[in-house]
Amino acid sequence: MVDGDIFGLALPSLTVFKSVKYNWKPEIHFEGGVTLKSLRWRVAIVVVFILVALWSLWPTFRYYSMSPQERAKLPRSKLASLQKRSLNLGLDLQGGMYLLLEVDKSKLSPEEAKGAVDRAIEVIRNRVDQWGVFEPSIQKVGEDRILIQLPGVLDRERARQLIGKTALLEFRLVAPDNLIMETLERIDRKLAAADSADTNSRPFTSLLNSYRGNIVVPEDNVAKVDSLLKDPRVKEAIPKGYVFMWGKWFESNGQKFRSLYLVEAKPELTGAYLKDARHTIGSASDPNIANQPIVLLKFNRKGAARFSEITGRNVGRRLAIVLDGVVQSAPVIRERIPSGNAQITGIGSIEEAKELAVILRAGALPAPVKIIEERSVGPLLGHDSIKSGITALIIGFLLVVIFMVIYYNVSGLIADLALILNLIFIFALLVGFHATLTLPGLAGIILTVGMAVDANVLIFERIREELRAGKTPKMAVNAGYSRATVTVFDANVTTLIAALVLYKFGTGPIRGFGVTLSIGIIVSFFTAIFVTKIVFDYLLTVKKVKTIKI
Repeated sequence: MVDGDIFGLALPSLTVFKSVKYNWKPEIHFEGGVTLKSLRWRVAIVVVFILVALWSLWPTFRYYSMSPQERAKLPRSKLASLQKRSLNLGLDLQGGMYLLLEVDKSKLSPEEAKGAVDRAIEVIRNRVDQWGVFEPSIQKVGEDRILIQLPGVLDRERARQLIGKTALLEFRLVAPDNLIMETLERIDRKLAAADSADTNSRPFTSLLNSYRGNIVVPEDNVAKVDSLLKDPRVKEAIPKGYVFMWGKWFESNGQKFRSLYLVEAKPELTGAYLKDARHTIGSASDPNIANQPIVLLKFNRKGAARFSEITGRNVGRRLAIVLDGVVQSAPVIRERIPSGNAQITGIGSIEEAKELAVILRAGALPAPVKIIEERSVGPLLGHDSIKSGITALIIGFLLVVIFMVIYYNVSGLIADLALILNLIFIFALLVGFHATLTLPGLAGIILTVGMAVDANVLIFERIREELRAGKTPKMAVNAGYSRATVTVFDANVTTLIAALVLYKFGTGPIRGFGVTLSIGIIVSFFTAIFVTKIVFDYLLTVKKVKTIKI
């Protein structure tokens, strides 16, 4: 809970009046300039927004309404796609782990300490991604601390071991192409002989694809291939001194793949010998790398000698760069490199080069991390939080709806319609921005429910004053909206500024509250000013009602 003042909530004093009915006769003067054409366009805009919002919320409804058995029947790719398009629930709503780490820079020189926390974050993010945690939160806090939230992770010891272990960077030679093909054929023969009478079948290679000279595995086949690589028959078919290692995930033509490499079991070099790694753009003087992103490597004295020997006897072969058991890159050795300064080419973009350089520096300079705070949130607690939050949201919503109907009659129903759309748009925008809904964020939505009708209260009171002054319903509505809009705008802007400050400078729960409050303020302004005005214009222009119950 955050103590302090809440700015920008401009609540008018309410004076109770009876429902005002004003019977009027047509007069010969202009009454607002609302045309059927403009009304149709505004209705079409709102309808489109509603349809888009409902379409974006459908995956959320489908995913969270499915039972665990139904989710298990879906293919992994479809389930991951459905989960990705659904509303993300924070740690406090679905359970998981909260860790606060501190990077120990006491044994590092001032030069080495620069960026040590960023490198540790990259290593941890790499490991968490391998583990398959969906929407983890990993962020720097202060100068030397890292805040990690792992929604859905309940294996406490495994998470501690995964995050706390020292980074391992290795350089391994990739098997020659002919040996790779022979190995794949041998695996197929081993599996076919045991599983089928058809010795020409390809039970293993049929699961693989080729991409730019590399072996890649489609996402739906990764689990099957990984299982086969642990099969004793497959292990027997792999040449002695070699092992299969997974590479990074990548996407091509809308489909996800993972690279697979056959590399030597014994690493040629480790990250202990790497002194530095930097990303840059290739010099124009070398046509092979001109204006291309590259990564420059620099080894220490022992590493330079070892690297010179490795490159000298393996020209033309590929050298895999492995971090924490995952192949990050496998460049071709073009020549002997005696200086200990090497470069990695063939990188797709400068962003990839930067990422690879950070990963290499992280592996070469592991900074010890220690867990200084740890909390676990069980799924039952998260379920209770969701239930309590939704109950509070429903009760608050119903109280506001009842109050508006009693106090403003039919006009109150119009405000309630805007309130319903307000909630739909808020959740749709949370999905669209890939935001994570936390318990404080749910509190922000509940607060928005109370604030959403604030604008309508200002407008309705202004319309009442105009009707009491003797204006026609159409003129009273137009005057009420035009004169109250500035006040509503000012009130919302001041609150929005406070919410944006919470989002910018807050962390964790405070930031989640700021996100939902900001979205709620913007959406409530749209529904209160734009949507409700459409309903009034429809009633007065198309239905030609003679009285306004307000």
